[in-house]
Amino acid sequence: MSDKPIPPRPGRGATAARLAEILRVDHAGELGAVHIYRGQRAVLGAAPGRERIAGQLAEMEGHEAEHLARFDRLLTEHRVRPTAMTPVWRLAGFALGAGTALLGEKAAHACTEAVETVIEEHYAGQIAELADRDPDLAAELSRFRDEELAHRDLAVEEGAREAPGYNLLAAVIRTGCRAAIKISEKV
Repeated sequence: MSDKPIPPRPGRGATAARLAEILRVDHAGELGAVHIYRGQRAVLGAAPGRERIAGQLAEMEGHEAEHLARFDRLLTEHRVRPTAMTPVWRLAGFALGAGTALLGEKAAHACTEAVETVIEEHYAGQIAELADRDPDLAAELSRFRDEELAHRDLAVEEGAREAPGYNLLAAVIRTGCRAAIKISEKV
């Protein structure tokens, strides 16, 4: 992944088209994150002795829901359609969350760590790209990125990297996230 921001495309409407891609993919990412946490909470939330992680997951889901609500408003304000993949991302997010939770708390945290690592990189690129062109949106994305980093850091503190098969699990999740980003920008 390049550290350079993507330059604006030439031609009439190019900046608006790029903004549409940014809003669409960020909306999709927050939607997926909400459903990952819902899946994890569906498995771990009702389990006896899991109140601590259930509270952590609920708090992180709340942050993602706030981000999603903001992107809902931005899509409407800018007349941008959400990704056509929305139903797939809902299902995939829930399945990923539930599946990792079924593997245990550390695997659930490994999922969070992997997803948030990709999202932080993704937001960092967008922030650099938008810093001059749309500083208000760049500032909002910076705040969201900071919250995503807090989620990642909590997951690491809670033993994400101690999950069975962590390296493979994290690599698969990161690859899936990167693919979802590319798809959601365009579809």
